[in-house]
Amino acid sequence: MPRPIWSGSISFGLVNVPVKMHTAVRKKTIRFHQLHAEDGARIQQKRVCTLDGEEVPYEDLAKGYELSPGQYVVIDPEELDALDPAATQTIDIEDFVSLDDIDPLYYDTSYYLVPDVRGAKPYRLLLDAMRETNRVGIARVVMRTKQYLCAVRPVGDALVLTTMNFVDEVVSRDELEGLPGPSETSERELTMARQLVESLATGFEPERYHDTYREAVMSLIEAKAEGQELVTQPAAASTAPVIDLMAALEASLAASKDGQGKRAAAGGEPAGEPSEPEGRGSKSSSKGGRRRAS
Repeated sequence: MPRPIWSGSISFGLVNVPVKMHTAVRKKTIRFHQLHAEDGARIQQKRVCTLDGEEVPYEDLAKGYELSPGQYVVIDPEELDALDPAATQTIDIEDFVSLDDIDPLYYDTSYYLVPDVRGAKPYRLLLDAMRETNRVGIARVVMRTKQYLCAVRPVGDALVLTTMNFVDEVVSRDELEGLPGPSETSERELTMARQLVESLATGFEPERYHDTYREAVMSLIEAKAEGQELVTQPAAASTAPVIDLMAALEASLAASKDGQGKRAAAGGEPAGEPSEPEGRGSKSSSKGGRRRAS
């Protein structure tokens, strides 16, 4: 069982719920080390002064904020330490807002909150109350000397804390160029587009989606580690730009219906009657399992 990365309590009103925080997401990014191509030795990074070319010991480093090119304000570590927020060990809920009011752009990193033995009852009470009211707790928490804005929300039988971006960290759409103006599409084009969307609509089954690039890289690494001879695949032809919107919509819709008919025939169901998402998901996952095993 993973160890908690933080312990404290959720505070709302006069109620305190003792909790432990666990990581909710484990990133599976493939990391490479830099090596010397001739002998395979690790490359070592050094801190070198650009003025005299000498290596600088860690204790001689200072923090500087660049005001303009080449002009810095030097800040002492003690000055920053004095500004660190107090570690209160509490997740202080300030407001309860509607879940539908939060744009996913504001979400950042998620953590599970697990109740302490003493906090099981108030934990469940808070979870059920937020689920029934469709509310999310907006809170502040201090972790590793940094204060975070966060959202506390029910996910199944657990409370999840998600750190959030502040409003000035989210890029405003007003800064974007090239966004389309009022719709210039015809009613027929809109109808075809809606039909195409509906033909591809299904329930979200996260196990159906894989990081195919990471899987390909790992296969490459495993093959090279086993000394296999590798053949470079030819580059895929680039997709031609779409010129005729209606033709593209009609072709996409026809391909979608043909795909549904083939899936229905393979599953022994009449064409035109979509299979249940649960059934399709189980077939997909079982096939995926066989591919991975091979």
